[in-house]
Amino acid sequence: MSEYLVLIYEAESGYANASEQVMNEVMEAHNSFGEKFHDVLKGGKALQPTMTATTIRDGAVTDGPYAETKEALGGYYLIEAADLDAAIAIAKEVPARFGGVEVRPIMSFE
Repeated sequence: MSEYLVLIYEAESGYANASEQVMNEVMEAHNSFGEKFHDVLKGGKALQPTMTATTIRDGAVTDGPYAETKEALGGYYLIEAADLDAAIAIAKEVPARFGGVEVRPIMSFE
């Protein structure tokens, strides 16, 4: 089995403007995803909005994200899958109401 990181990129404005009902639906979708794939989930977290980011580049520290984008990294799941096709099948079910996901294999140095 290999490990894959499923990165969740979404428009933050979707959450900023979301009703309580929409936020509850999103949370329920993530809870359902976690229950369905509990056997392959190795971790996962949501990130604070990009306005809370601190960027360090060439030793200089600045407030805010490194780059302004339409969609920002909002969270991730670390999964275990037999191969990329299996990881993609799981990633297709990750809730990303305001964007999409990216699947990246974890590099092994063993």
